[in-house]
Parts: sequence; structure tokens; C-alpha cells
Amino acid sequence: MMKTIKQCQELTGLPYSAIRNLCVQNKIKYFRSGTKYYIYVESLIQFLSRGEAV
Repeated sequence: MMKTIKQCQELTGLPYSAIRNLCVQNKIKYFRSGTKYYIYVESLIQFLSRGEAV
């Protein structure tokens, strides 16, 4: 399943900038279309469950 940063923000409670930074640093899987980031939710969940600092 894929969601925008805004949708992931609502899902996780993380700030928009933190999720965007995870994308920019290639810590989670995503693809970009124009200015929108589409995040693979499974990748975000795996990252958060590893317990790494955001």
C-alpha cells in the first residue's frame, strides 16, 4: 500500500518534515511524482519497528 506524506503523518503521528527527511535520506522506500512523495507504508512500518531515531 502506498500513501502520501500527509497520509503517513496522520497514520503515525510523526511530523511531516521527519517523514520527508526519511525519504530524502533513503531510509524508507518511496517514489516521487512531480512534487509528491508516495511512501510504501510497509517500509515505513519496518523502519519504525527497528527503533531507529527519526
